[in-house]
Amino acid sequence: MSGNPLVVVPARFSASASAHRYQALTTARTLSEGVLRAGGEPLAVHPWAPEGQVTAADLDRRLGFADAVLLPGGGDLAPATYGEPPVSDEVYDVDAEQDAFDLAVARWAVERGVPLLAVCRGWQVVNVALGGDLEQHMPQPHRHVVHPVSTEPGSLLASVVGPTVAASCYHHQRARRLGAGLEPVAWAADGTVEGAVLTDAPGWFLAVQWHPEDTVTTDPAQLALFRALVDAAHSR
Repeated sequence: MSGNPLVVVPARFSASASAHRYQALTTARTLSEGVLRAGGEPLAVHPWAPEGQVTAADLDRRLGFADAVLLPGGGDLAPATYGEPPVSDEVYDVDAEQDAFDLAVARWAVERGVPLLAVCRGWQVVNVALGGDLEQHMPQPHRHVVHPVSTEPGSLLASVVGPTVAASCYHHQRARRLGAGLEPVAWAADGTVEGAVLTDAPGWFLAVQWHPEDTVTTDPAQLALFRALVDAAHSR
C-alpha cells in the first residue's frame, strides 16, 4: 500500500448546512481530523439505498477500494430495524435510507474482513446488523457526559486505550441484547456496554459507545483508537 490508507465514513443526511442552500451530506469535522491525525485518509460516501435496498454486490462495486471503514455517530435507528414498534417519543432523526445503508455497510465490512471501527450510533448499527437490539430510551441518558469507562483486562480495547478511559458520550439509547459473536469489553458505572469486540471476526473490529473524536486532540487514548484502525488497514 502506498500513501495513507483510505477510510470510508458513511456520510449523514442533514436537513441544512450553512455552506449549502438545500439538504446536505455531512461528516463530523473532528471525526475526519481524527482519521487524518492517525495517518489515514477519510472519505465520506453517500448513503445510497434506493427504496431501502442495497446489496453486498452494490457495496463491492462502491467500496471495494476501502482499506477500512469508520461507522460514525448520528440519529437513532428506526425500532423496526430490530423488530420493535416505537415505544418512546425520544426516538429522533430516523431515516430509512440511512439505516438501510449503514446496516448493509456494517454487514459488508464484517463479512469481507475490512477493518471496522464503530462509534456511538455506529456501534448500535453493528449490534442490530448482527441480530441484537437496543433500549430505545435509557432512564438516565448519557448526554454531554464525560465519564470513566472500565475495559476488560486483556481485551483488544484495553490494549488500545488502557484499563480505564475518559469517555465523551452523547447517547440516549444503548445496546440491550448483543448480536451474534459480539462480546462486551467495556462498561460505564451504570452497566451500559461501552465497548465490544467480535469473536472469530475475519477482520479487525472494535466498537465504542462514546465519541472518541470529541477529545482526540487532548486525550492520547482517543487518538489511539483511530491509530489502531489505520494500523489495521496497513496490515490488511
